[in-house]
Amino acid sequence: MKQRKIGIIGLGHVGAHVAYSVAIQGIADEIVLVDKNEKKVTSECQDLMDSVAYLPHRVKTSVGSFSDLGDCDVVVNSTGSIGLLRGNNNRLAEMDFTIAAVNGYVDKIKASGFHGVLINISNPCDIVTRQLALGLGLPRGRVFGTGTGLDTARLISSLAQQTGIDHKSIAAYMLGEHGDEQFAAWSCVSFRGKSLDEWAKTDKRFQFDRDEMQKTAIAAGWRTFSGKFCTEYAIASTAARMVQIVLHDEKQILPASCELCGEYGESGLFAGVPAVIEANGAEEIVELPLTEEEKSKFHHCCTRIKANMEHLKDIP
Repeated sequence: MKQRKIGIIGLGHVGAHVAYSVAIQGIADEIVLVDKNEKKVTSECQDLMDSVAYLPHRVKTSVGSFSDLGDCDVVVNSTGSIGLLRGNNNRLAEMDFTIAAVNGYVDKIKASGFHGVLINISNPCDIVTRQLALGLGLPRGRVFGTGTGLDTARLISSLAQQTGIDHKSIAAYMLGEHGDEQFAAWSCVSFRGKSLDEWAKTDKRFQFDRDEMQKTAIAAGWRTFSGKFCTEYAIASTAARMVQIVLHDEKQILPASCELCGEYGESGLFAGVPAVIEANGAEEIVELPLTEEEKSKFHHCCTRIKANMEHLKDIP
């Protein structure tokens, strides 16, 4: 039986929780941890080994280097310096640090012979995901980011609380930049197969302030950050779920940061869009029937992403 092996780069708040989520759920058989802080990564490895001792499944954890990533099915990139976000609430504040870090090791990942799927968590997600894709040179779709996936989960959670309908019966998407400019595609929100607009005609539960709910979903991460100066559980669960989807070739549609090559009228960038996730990554981008206003918002997001990409020229 083929062993499912994943690698995690960066064992900070998020990376460590991704490793724990994957281990505790039995998603992978082997987890390789890579971090320049040898003492930290060794401690995380020991903690993980102890945590799985009483589980009904077996998970092998080890400290490795970039050369050990070559035979991984999935690699999760979670390098970052979240402390840079204190006082500014701007994911772009991490760009200089994260891009420089990625530039320092992407060639090492490539040299390992890695040809699996890479899922990026690091911020700014759309920019960093593109940088990794360019550096690795893998087929399109093999590199994608969590992007607006977690933001979509936050929107669905808010919708579930507002309407009393179970979150698994709600279809909704946050699109565009993984940042303050993202937006909810309200025209495509549905509950049990019936559109939000149709529900709103007869049921007051669905007659809420959509702009306010969108703001709440976008700001949710910062509310978490404001109290403990990091975000951990939600993004780790999102990443672990994406790893599981890839390893089991589930072909589930989820929002992710994907390369656009004409979809939604945009090219040359990564942005948050629904995609079919399967064994080879983001196999197919799903183009939603957006309204003209929503299309305009999406293009605005892409303009912002491209402006941020210009800053890459100044980073060594």
